[in-house]
Amino acid sequence: MVGDAVGEVVGSRVLRMKLLTHNMLTCNVKGVKNGYPLKIEAAKHEVRETEMNADFLRSIVPRLEWKAFREAAAQLGENDIPAEVNDELLEDEEFMKKFHRALMEIVVVEGTLVCPESGRKFPIRNTIPNMILNEDEV
Repeated sequence: MVGDAVGEVVGSRVLRMKLLTHNMLTCNVKGVKNGYPLKIEAAKHEVRETEMNADFLRSIVPRLEWKAFREAAAQLGENDIPAEVNDELLEDEEFMKKFHRALMEIVVVEGTLVCPESGRKFPIRNTIPNMILNEDEV
């Protein structure tokens, strides 16, 4: 096996399979040109409440691939994320709560991430996505 699992410890925190994490992941298998966004097949997901930081949420929006985020949220049953986000929505408290819930509180506990091009499946176990490639995939 080559590479790193995504569930590494950063400081004292382990990175969990949240939609924020999902938005940054891509399939890096050799020869794959369209490895993003990964489809989520969740066998189990749950909501783990965290304190909302509206400033952080506003600052992360420009870095998100919004369409991929919206599709991933829908795959996990969060169907009320709008097709586009604007400054007005970022000041709306109800929208911010929904955005925070989808981005930061929904955690995929068990399942797989599937490459849209190759169909390669990456397991998620105990909230940690394993993106390690086999030697022949590098």
